[in-house]
Amino acid sequence: MASKERYSAKDKSLHGLHGSLLLQAKPGFYLILFLLAWFLFVSTLFNSHRGGRSEGQILDLRSHAGDEVGQLSAVTGRCPEGIAQFYMYDLPPRFNFALLDACRTLNVYTDMCPHVANRGLGQLIFSAPGDELRRADGSWYATHQFIGEMIFHARAERHPCRTTDPLVAEIFYVPFYGGLHASSKFREPDLAERDRLAVELEEFLLDQPTWWRRNGGDHFLALGRTAWDFMRDDADGSVDFGANRLLRLPAVANMSVLTVERNPWKGHNQFGVPYPSYFHPRTEEEVLSWQDAMQRARRTHLFAFVGGPRKGIEKAAVRAAILEQCGASPRCLRVECEPGSSQCHDPDRVLEVMMGSEFCLQPPGDSFTRRSVFDAVLAGCVPVFFSPHTAYTQYGWFLPADAAEYSVFLDGEERWGRIEEELSQIPQEEVARLRSRVIG
Repeated sequence: MASKERYSAKDKSLHGLHGSLLLQAKPGFYLILFLLAWFLFVSTLFNSHRGGRSEGQILDLRSHAGDEVGQLSAVTGRCPEGIAQFYMYDLPPRFNFALLDACRTLNVYTDMCPHVANRGLGQLIFSAPGDELRRADGSWYATHQFIGEMIFHARAERHPCRTTDPLVAEIFYVPFYGGLHASSKFREPDLAERDRLAVELEEFLLDQPTWWRRNGGDHFLALGRTAWDFMRDDADGSVDFGANRLLRLPAVANMSVLTVERNPWKGHNQFGVPYPSYFHPRTEEEVLSWQDAMQRARRTHLFAFVGGPRKGIEKAAVRAAILEQCGASPRCLRVECEPGSSQCHDPDRVLEVMMGSEFCLQPPGDSFTRRSVFDAVLAGCVPVFFSPHTAYTQYGWFLPADAAEYSVFLDGEERWGRIEEELSQIPQEEVARLRSRVIG
């Protein structure tokens, strides 16, 4: 039976009998998949090319056919007790690796070729002479904020809970580079063409016998862009900002979706995961060393803002207030993100400003969330939020349930109209407690 006919016959059970597996199972599997595999992947990656490579010889793993990719694909270690085994689909290359062949056009705003190197970690950042903070060579990268799906894929390949036998798997990972594909099609006027690869992925999944075991309820995607980029509404009067309809496809609606930003109202099967930052440690010792450095960092300013103005009534108002107050205060540090400026994409500059400040302002940007939140956490800078959807409704697996443990929330125009006054009223003992929680 053709996949579409088969799906039509089962679509009621697809949405009724089986919800997202994550609504039935503990989210610990996904959390450990991120954290445990981090060290396995990065350690192996760097052990394979630390021996005398120059900056111009950085290992580039964009190709899906290279020997080094095969070496990295070998599973290592033993699956911890109580963690579900997962099966990773070997998708046709057009759904992931083949997309990287056109890396220059994967994003309508920037050349992604430097960013897809090293399985998505991007280009190595080398320690400057006399850099006391930094930082072990081989652990710092200029990682793009929307590249998480590649990093997740690389970790999953080496994860000890990965099984090559679909019959024993409890969960199924679909390594689709949906975010990279979506960003390459933002300006595609033909909606059918914009959606084509997503539709082909749905057809591929519906042809897999493993799909029908739970009607896709035990399948998941990891996407490096926000959910909004995959939820185009074709209703009359809706604004088309370049999204496709991946997350509105009936089959995908029954899967679990890991994304850097979930839809707070309609994302029942969406689960927020952090944006990648610049630090990719190989050992626990590197993490502890960095935490100690952030505790000792000399913070000369009260608050900082890395960003620029935005359009849209509420976003524009919040950012205008921030830019005005920061510019007028000697206690504020700012990195201006104006069109054409490279400062906001300079890891050293961003971290320097955040490490020198007690608080880092995190207003909504093009969407609710910001990669800057996790840059601030990395720098030990207490995040200040202006919307609950920038973090509180997004990252429940990763952040404390009590937002007051690690952040400040300025709700309403009256409070974000007097930012310096609000932050100055927080006792120094409380600031130290918040910072320790963030660094932890």
